[in-house]
Amino acid sequence: MSDKKNWGQSVLGWFVVKEETAAAPGIDEDVLAEIRSAKSDPSPAAPSVSDPAPAAPAAPAVVPIKDLPSAVGGVDFVKVFEAFGVDQQERELWQRASDLVRGLPAQADAAVKKQIVEVSLKAFGIPIDKIIESGVEQIQALDSYQKGKGQEAAALKAQADERIAALEDEIRKIRGIIDESAIEQATVVATCNAKKLEVQGILEFFGLEAVQRVVRESPKLIDPSTPPAGTETK
Repeated sequence: MSDKKNWGQSVLGWFVVKEETAAAPGIDEDVLAEIRSAKSDPSPAAPSVSDPAPAAPAAPAVVPIKDLPSAVGGVDFVKVFEAFGVDQQERELWQRASDLVRGLPAQADAAVKKQIVEVSLKAFGIPIDKIIESGVEQIQALDSYQKGKGQEAAALKAQADERIAALEDEIRKIRGIIDESAIEQATVVATCNAKKLEVQGILEFFGLEAVQRVVRESPKLIDPSTPPAGTETK
C-alpha cells in the first residue's frame, strides 16, 4: 500500500482527479483511492524552522520534439501527441482499448468489465501494460502541452505589455508635442494681433486713402483687392 501511495502522489501533477468520478479504465481502484486521499488529506502541521520539510517534487515535464501546435479554434490532439513523440501505433492500440471499455454494458459489474477487457486485449495480443503506458504517456504529453502553451501565453503577454507601455509613452509624448504646439500657436495669434493693432494705429494716423494708394503703387506690397495669381475672374 505504501508503494501505491507513493506512485499515486507522483502522478498527481498529471492526473485530473474528480471526487465523484468512477474508476478510470485500466487503473486500479485502490490506486485511485490513494490518489484521492493524497489530494484531500489536510496539510500536516508546519515544521519548525530548524527542521524544514522538503518541498514535494513537481511532476516532470516531457520535452516536445516539435513545435507546439496552435490551439486557435480548438486543440488538435493528434498534433499534440505527435509534438511529444507519442507513437501513432500505440495510440491506435489505446483507442481500440478505449472503444472496448466504452462499449461495455453500463449495468455490468466493475470486476466483470475489467475481466472482459483483459481477456479481449489478450485475445488481440495487446499487452495491458502497453495500454496503461500509452495512456499515461498521453497524459504526460497533455500536461506538458498545457504548461508549454501557458509559458508561451505568459511570454506573449509580457512582450505585449512592454510594447503597449512603449506605445502609451510615445502617445503621451506626441500629445505633449500637440499641446505645446497649440499653446505656441495661441501665443503667436495673441501677440501678432496685438502688434498688428499697434502698427495699424500708426497707419490710420496717415489716413486710409494714403495707405491704399501706397499699397497699389508699391512693388513690394500686395493689394488685398487684387485676385491671387492664377485665379481667373469671370
